[in-house]
Amino acid sequence: MSGVELNALGDMSVDGFSGELYFPTIVFNIAVSGKEALNDYLLELIYAERERDQKGIERSNFRKLGSWHSHNNLHLEEAYKPLSDRVHQAGRRISRQLGYHPDKHLQIGTMWSIINAPGSSNKSHIHPGSHWSGVYYVHTPESAGDIEFTDPRTSHVMNQPSFEPRKQRSKENWTKVRFTPKAGKMLIFPSWLYHSVDPNMSDKTGKDGERAIISFNLSQVG
Repeated sequence: MSGVELNALGDMSVDGFSGELYFPTIVFNIAVSGKEALNDYLLELIYAERERDQKGIERSNFRKLGSWHSHNNLHLEEAYKPLSDRVHQAGRRISRQLGYHPDKHLQIGTMWSIINAPGSSNKSHIHPGSHWSGVYYVHTPESAGDIEFTDPRTSHVMNQPSFEPRKQRSKENWTKVRFTPKAGKMLIFPSWLYHSVDPNMSDKTGKDGERAIISFNLSQVG
């Protein structure tokens, strides 16, 4: 191609450049009202349940490291209704925001509590058979263990490009997201999203050092 022909092409800059976000992964971060009284109430229920069933079950938790996991049907007990009602209220907000069918609603299918003593953690896992999963933090001593969500796109995790040094990456390029637990906070996330919990590194003893949570699964019914 001659110089004249090249010049005829004009400015070689990129025009109409835009970035559009698709396939987002949403984590809902919810502040629960009346958390102080609610947490005191729930903590009594959780420890009473542990006293009744000291062995518990083992799922993502490590019983040998001092963690305890209740049965999965706490939502069927009237005593847990103050929390169940708040979860269902959050589910209605999610349904409206995402444009779900008005004749369907998100309902709790399973609900359980976990106590992580210092040194215990939860391995990476998902929650098959439901649409959304969540955690409500009841008691969270300092350094009780962050929850970590992992990018579900394996190719994005395994083949990362290089980024500017000493500069935080944009959210679009994160491969992990972490939340520090705080009593009264509720997180709701897609059930297919892999997540884990760091070891509880609290230096407190007894119940003061234990991390107590209630988790649940939500499915669309109706």
